Parts: sequence; structure tokens; C-alpha cells
Amino acid sequence: MKKVLSLILLVLASSVAWAGDYETLYKNLPVNLPEPALPSIPDRTVVLTDFGAVGDGIADNTQAFEKAVASLDKQGGGHLVVPAGIFLTGPIVLKDRIDLHLERGALILLSPDKAAHLRKGKIVPGISASKRTDVSITGEGIIDGNGQWWRGVKRSKVSDVEWNAFQRMGGTVTEDGSLWYPYDLKAYPNIADSYAAQEKLRTHLIRFTDCQRVRVQGVTIQNSPKFHLVPQRCSDVVIDGVTVRCPWNAQNGDGIDLMQCARVLVTRCSVDVGDDGICMKGGAGASALQYGPCQDILIVDNTVFHAHGGFVIGSEFSGGMYRIVVQRNTFSGTDTGLRFKSAPLRGGKCGDIFISDICMTDIQDEAVVFETSYADRPVGRDDAVATQVDEFVPEFSDIHIRRVVCRGARTAIAATGTLAMIHDITLEDCTFFYSEEATRISDPAMIRLDRVRLETWK
Repeated sequence: MKKVLSLILLVLASSVAWAGDYETLYKNLPVNLPEPALPSIPDRTVVLTDFGAVGDGIADNTQAFEKAVASLDKQGGGHLVVPAGIFLTGPIVLKDRIDLHLERGALILLSPDKAAHLRKGKIVPGISASKRTDVSITGEGIIDGNGQWWRGVKRSKVSDVEWNAFQRMGGTVTEDGSLWYPYDLKAYPNIADSYAAQEKLRTHLIRFTDCQRVRVQGVTIQNSPKFHLVPQRCSDVVIDGVTVRCPWNAQNGDGIDLMQCARVLVTRCSVDVGDDGICMKGGAGASALQYGPCQDILIVDNTVFHAHGGFVIGSEFSGGMYRIVVQRNTFSGTDTGLRFKSAPLRGGKCGDIFISDICMTDIQDEAVVFETSYADRPVGRDDAVATQVDEFVPEFSDIHIRRVVCRGARTAIAATGTLAMIHDITLEDCTFFYSEEATRISDPAMIRLDRVRLETWK
């Protein structure tokens, strides 16, 4: 056992050293950004199986996780090591100075029983921490949200084989045959009195709320019931070398959503999801103002495959977006590349946003798009309309985009709205190869194009 613990500590020490080498990323940026502080985790280790966990994919390990976290918390924190195996579990709640470390071959699988995720009558995320300091998730393992047991499915987005597989689970097909919901399943009980009500209870896979010094490094996060990784109102956050993935047609399957966070680094990540890839959110309406903006954020050296947008701001950003740098990212196969979306009651202000050295291929719609009449349409709803009010109107401005190369987009650049909503946007030294439309811009004064090359089929 001593040899095993020594090896674990060696691996942990090497991963910490690898994750902490970020100083060079913050040199020569177009705006000064403070480097986020890393969590401080005590040099103490426990192994999940020592608390009765069984990694056979059948045993319920919820209590084992609770006991292991409680043991580390009592000792002042440390590393909770999950060894190789499939560990089925309900919610995991992390506490101060605790690192959840997944060894290679370890898979944490959320229970498909929705009732297992109820706490005091409310659905909670798969893994969470609230009002905590120094928390992390590291390693080479996988965290799987079992999302197919939660998400509604559009018939138009799946093959006959997939559609039949969903129906073998039981569930409910709408009268017009266009949607399947995991309601009235054969194996697990409902947690609401209708499929529409249960659809609203889908939870995030990993959420940190009001935490300081957070790190997620190395792991694969997949198949969430809803969003995959959500730091909300957190400061000093590092997301490094993480793989985020789910089916391309997963409803609301966002990858990484930063919500009103400060001092954040997202680097060396791979994202392949059903909704937005790397997304900035800043709350909606008056309630967002008390929590402040997304600010001091560096997004560098990431790859986004399928997603509704590679890098996204919105749709909610009433708290504001300031000092965001996006560099050296690749978007391959996203619906849109750089996506800025909002609407009245959701909008806010932007400042000091610098995007550069972006490579895009096979973009389905627009390579760069500004949209100010965005309407949220939950699964099963086609009746949402843009809100016609003059409160919290979006103002996309002070956004500077340089050295973008895009091979393949239906439209190169689009901006829809008024000059008050979209202004002081610059694109410089960019090349776009489009298939249908070079630009679609409501007012030429919205965007200044300098040395922008627009090419299509001859």
C-alpha cells in the first residue's frame, strides 16, 4: 500500500507542476490580464475504495464518495484518488482544499436514476462545490453524465436506428412524433408530473458556484444532462487540457460555460458538443448587476469541433464582458465560429475584447456573427420570439478581431441589429472563403474591415 500511495503522490506532484506553468501565456497580451492563482491542496491522499467503493458499474458509490470527502475535510483537505473502474454514483459535493483525482482507467458514471440526484426536493449537479476555496478535479479519467437518460431528443436529428434505441428505453413520444422524452421510462421513476416539467429539471454535470481558486485539469467530461462544465461567479479558475464531448445533437449540451467569473484561463482543451463550445455568460437583467461581469479571461490554444459556436458571448451578459483575450484557437466543424448573441433584457456592455490567430474550417453558417434578437427555444418549443423592450439592450462594442483564417463558411461576416447595439468592431488581416454570402451587415458603420480578404468559388 505504501508503494501505491508513493506512486500516486508522484503522479499528483507531476500533474501540479505541469498545470502551473502558465506564466508565458500571459506575456505580450494586448491587454494586461492577471494570472489566476492555483488551488492549494494539502499533501494528503485517500483512495476511494478504502471507503467501500466498488468500481463494477453496478454498486451505488454515493456514500463512499460522501465518506471520503468527509474524511479529507476533517483532516483539512487533500487528494481523493479514484482508481481504475466504473464508479456509479449520485451527486458528489466537494469541500475546501480537496482535489478529486481520477487515475487513468477511472470512470465516474452518474446514476441514470433521476431521483438519486434530488436533495431537499431540488435537483443538484453531478459534481459541485459552493462557496468553497481551493477545489480541483484532475487526472486522466472520465466523468460521464449519463445524459441520454435526461435529454429530450428531436426525431429530425437522429437516425432510425437511434430513434428505435431511445424507444426501447421506454419514454414518451409526442403526439406528432417529433420528440422523444425520457419520461415514463421502463427502468426509472419520473420526478415530475409531466414530461415538460421534468425536462426543466435537467442538471449540469459539473458546477462550481461562488468558489475561489478552482482547477480542472486533464480529465474527460462527457455526456452531460445539460451543460458540462460551469464555473459560476468564481474567481481564479484554470481549465487546462480538458476534453469535453457529447453527441452533436444533445439539446443544450454546452461545453464550457463561464458565468460571471474573474481571472480565468482556458487552455489546451478539446470541445466537441451539441450546443455552444466555449461560452461567456453574464446573467440577464437587473439581477445580474450585483454579481459583476465576466472579466480578465484568457482563452488560448483550444480546439472546438462540433458546437453551435466555437467562442461565444451570450445570450445573457447584462453583467458585462471586459478584458477577454482569445488567441490561437481552432474551430473545425462548428455551426458558427465567433458568435455574439443577445437580445433586450439579456444584454449588457463589452470592453477590451481581443480575438486573434483563429483558424476555422467547415463552418456551417457564419464565421463571425453578431445577433441582437436572439430567442431562446427550449426543446419542444418553437414559439419563442425576441423581446421588444428597451431595457438591458445588448451593446457589442470595443471588440477587435485579427488574423482569422476561415476555409469554408456559408457567410463570412454577419451583423444584425442597430448601430447602437453593434459598433466599434474591427476585423483586420483576415481571410474568409465563403460559399454563399460575403457579408450580411445591417449598417456598414457597425464593423470596420481592414485588409480583410473575402473569396468564394470562381
